[in-house]
Amino acid sequence: MTTSRRLADRKVERFEKNIKKRGAIPETTTKKGNSYPVGPVVLGFFIFVVIGSSLFQIIRTATSRGMA
Repeated sequence: MTTSRRLADRKVERFEKNIKKRGAIPETTTKKGNSYPVGPVVLGFFIFVVIGSSLFQIIRTATSRGMA
């Protein structure tokens, strides 16, 4: 057997082994639990800004008697 034939056989063997393992991923790589894409600090800041701006708008409208 020549060297190139041995290398080719080795590549085919690795390919066949990989085909048989396809779709079988270990459990350690899968995500567990509910992870949010945004951290709790960023979420809290966003809620603070939204609620704070709405309260500011309500107070501003109430003090100008709706003429703004």
